[in-house]
Amino acid sequence: MTDKPFFLYALCFILSFVLTVISERILIPYLKRAAKQPIYTEGPSWHISKSGTPTMGGLGFALAVAVALLLGAAYFNLNADSGSALSVVICILFALSNALIGIIDDLKKLKRRENAGLSPLQKLALQSVCAAAFLLARAHFFADTTTLSFSFFELELGYFYYPLAFILLLGIINCANLTDGVDGLASSVAFAASAALFFISFGMFKDASLISASALGACAGFLIFNLHPARIFMGDTGSLFLGALIAGVAFSLENPFVIILICGVYAIEGISVILQVISYKLTKKRIFKMAPLHHHLERSGWSENKICIVAILTTFLLSLLAFAIYMP
Repeated sequence: MTDKPFFLYALCFILSFVLTVISERILIPYLKRAAKQPIYTEGPSWHISKSGTPTMGGLGFALAVAVALLLGAAYFNLNADSGSALSVVICILFALSNALIGIIDDLKKLKRRENAGLSPLQKLALQSVCAAAFLLARAHFFADTTTLSFSFFELELGYFYYPLAFILLLGIINCANLTDGVDGLASSVAFAASAALFFISFGMFKDASLISASALGACAGFLIFNLHPARIFMGDTGSLFLGALIAGVAFSLENPFVIILICGVYAIEGISVILQVISYKLTKKRIFKMAPLHHHLERSGWSENKICIVAILTTFLLSLLAFAIYMP
């Protein structure tokens, strides 16, 4: 690895961070008037005090990441690395398309003045189109291998690769969306996951390093405004964007399923909801005081900042395990 790529990663990190901070400072006063967050009526009663906090803050860091990554892609292209440039562009387009779904969802919630936007089926249908387009683009331009590389062996998935990859994309994106329920939580997990992805990809995958460095800077900038007590929420605009960006960058590695462990907190949040629903339907009893898991922890007396710190540490620990198991 030469000094030039590292300088580029550092520059994209700083650019994403600075643009995010500037964007959020500009957006907060405007969104306070135009986009006040409706609170989920069946959520924790103490979240009522959050009503009126501006939402759709994801607009700020999505724009910041897009600018940084497009400049980085231009640099790759000018330096005869069109493959890395194209990979970056495909990933950011995938993330932005999911952000657009989030924008539609957030605007519907604001219009109705309640926490109900697109139906789950509508959201899933739109996400499916985006995921399919992303996988087709990767298959066409990069002919991604269907063989997964592990530390000590390889696993050929053949035709099963694409259905599993499709499920992986939708799973990570929607679990990222579920995680956005406590001040700073979704952005904290994305920050830790981006740091882990940068560490894993550094020196081997330039496109993944660039994307994760930009995501890291954006999350750091957003956390300034999003940690408890949050001055702005990312909304579905931000959570779907981050989920898609992090899931998408994993496909630049030799094994995209590495993201399951790196985003283990997302997975745990999603599994907690599934288990809660199954348990209640079968036994009329709930496993958790409230799902997703972060609400159970809140009801158990955990502060929002403590939940974020534990989520970051858990992500780092799971990422070490991912590095040991998945990376060659």
